Amino acid sequence: MIWGISLILLSIIAVPSLILSKKPNAKELLEKIEPYQGWIGIVFCFWGIWGIISCILNMGLLTAAPIWWITWLAGCIVEATLGFMLGYGLISKFFLSKNEAAKEKGEQLRKKIAPKQGKLGIVGIAVGVWMIVATFVFTIA
Repeated sequence: MIWGISLILLSIIAVPSLILSKKPNAKELLEKIEPYQGWIGIVFCFWGIWGIISCILNMGLLTAAPIWWITWLAGCIVEATLGFMLGYGLISKFFLSKNEAAKEKGEQLRKKIAPKQGKLGIVGIAVGVWMIVATFVFTIA
């Protein structure tokens, strides 16, 4: 369930224009979070990567609960991608700045996925909600 909740929170940060159109008073809260957006992105990027690794290490769940495993993997991929997009500035500064080839590849990847950030945020909210529901539906006894 923690994966779904964290994915929903990250997705809300990733789609501020959608939130602002529905709730104008949310602008104040989003402005408070904005200075920390890069750090939040880095944390969630690594959290998503760790989730992907955990999914691969728990491949046995694929036979016991295939829908839950696929949901878990999809949520972790979305989380890592959104985290990368939100934290790209700091990721570039701390991890890619010493290697020009890596920096160039990171920038190319960012340019490909940046226009899809809003849509990916909406997908993240949907997958996050489904992850929470699936936690209760597909509980393995």
